[in-house]
Amino acid sequence: MTEVVVSFDKNGVIKNLQANGHAGFSKKGGDIVCSAVTILIRTAMQLLSQTEYITLAADTSSRGKLAFCVEIEENLDGQRLTQIESRLKCIADFLRSGLSSLSEEYPENVLLREIQIS
Repeated sequence: MTEVVVSFDKNGVIKNLQANGHAGFSKKGGDIVCSAVTILIRTAMQLLSQTEYITLAADTSSRGKLAFCVEIEENLDGQRLTQIESRLKCIADFLRSGLSSLSEEYPENVLLREIQIS
């Protein structure tokens, strides 16, 4: 099973994500569920890495593990901070929607947990 834990702040801004394990729907290298989880997370990571004023620390060191942490640059003016937070909320919604859908369709293969942090 692939377990995905996504953490958000109180405003719904994504802070970090950890995905561990293989979905086990099919054999490694041909598992469509595992591939779907991977493409959702990697797409989000690509969008995050292209976003100004944030730092993305990612761990893709081994198969079956994807993790990242997002930090917003300090001392941004209010308007710019609002724009960045809006983008991060949109990326969070993308992940939540896609991963929730997979978890509902393949409950034995994908577990999504959401955590609100302060």
